[in-house]
Amino acid sequence: MEDTTTATTSMEEHRHTPANPKRDPAMPVRLADLEPYVGLGYLSKLFKLMAIILLLLLVSEIITGLVTQGTTSIPTLLGEMSRLIVLSGLLWGSGDLALLLIDMGHDVRATRILLGRQALHQTGSTGITPASGTPRVDTSFVERGPR
Repeated sequence: MEDTTTATTSMEEHRHTPANPKRDPAMPVRLADLEPYVGLGYLSKLFKLMAIILLLLLVSEIITGLVTQGTTSIPTLLGEMSRLIVLSGLLWGSGDLALLLIDMGHDVRATRILLGRQALHQTGSTGITPASGTPRVDTSFVERGPR
């Protein structure tokens, strides 16, 4: 008799514990909170690719200037070098800023999820009925009417 009670209680405990202990079914994460920032990733790669192309253009311009005009082209090449290096650095930095925006967006999403879960723990309400799994609707204002 005691064996069946122990088996029944362990089955009931198993039924009420979530399958994945890290995921709480009472506090689901919206799919919108998990979407990656694809556009910013592509923008970062584009800016960095443009910076690399400008540096390759700089190398080819230096080679062409030295081959065609020799050492007399050095003053002109120094001005072009400084301009292209600064522009390529700005493009590379813009690519890094796009990556920073991606990281910042992930932090904001994690904070939003954490605050939502903390609010649910404080109120003690999950907003989901255990039987149906659908959100509860507060209809108390309908019964009272406007104030």
